[in-house]
Amino acid sequence: MAHGAAQAIGAGTSGNIWSVATSAPGSWIVRAEVAAPLLIVAGAYAVGWWRLRRRGGTVSGWRVAASAGGLSSLLVALSAPLDRLAHASFAAHMVQHLLLIVAAAPLLLLADPFAALCWALPAPVRARAGRRLRPGAPLRALWRGLTAASVAWLVHVAAVWLWHLPSAYDAAVADRVVHDVEHLVFFGTAILFWWPIVQPAPRLRAPTGYGVRVVYLVLTALQGAFLGLLFAMSREPWYRAYPSAEDQSLGGLVMWGLGGAVDMLAVLILVGCYLGSQDRTT
Repeated sequence: MAHGAAQAIGAGTSGNIWSVATSAPGSWIVRAEVAAPLLIVAGAYAVGWWRLRRRGGTVSGWRVAASAGGLSSLLVALSAPLDRLAHASFAAHMVQHLLLIVAAAPLLLLADPFAALCWALPAPVRARAGRRLRPGAPLRALWRGLTAASVAWLVHVAAVWLWHLPSAYDAAVADRVVHDVEHLVFFGTAILFWWPIVQPAPRLRAPTGYGVRVVYLVLTALQGAFLGLLFAMSREPWYRAYPSAEDQSLGGLVMWGLGGAVDMLAVLILVGCYLGSQDRTT
């Protein structure tokens, strides 16, 4: 039923938003302030990977693929065409946010890029970074606190709900700087959120138990589904920027379906990892 509703809604809106994406010249140009940091990170990762290989270290192929997927997700999410679509359609805006939250953030953490990025730094800078992450250092203590499961969950969920308040969401659509801040908050809190699940280096605490991580993800899926259903079932638009209730309903279905699907996929992977660990201990 939800799938049929999405098709019916999409049929009435897809033509309009696609014309918005392709009407402006230079449709596939990425803003310089977006492209430059992504190129720097990609270049640093490549240099660090090469230096690790020279010293006998390895970075598995699937982690390299994850890093490419994460950076590509950021590139698509912040590209000019999708940005224009996001200003014309709430559903497209939801896709943009989900690319940041459930694609780019977990993929970049799965890449476990800490070692490669450290090796990209000059030796003196690498040594200073190591001192800031040693036990007892303020930066290590701060990051350890922020990536605790309870803290990361609350911070991320609060950010999602607060930015979906009508005043905040309309302000983001109306102003480029506010919109960029919104994206930074979504991506930054998504990194915090996925950290206890993926547990990349540097590992600052004992691994979170499989049971805790499953409950963590299920609760996330439930609150995301609730917010998505509020959008999908509302007969009145929430935002001045998006006057179409049908477009809002489609956006709610996207949040509910796509966001929940990624959370449940992560649950299945965790269950598989747990069963594999049990087999190895028997």
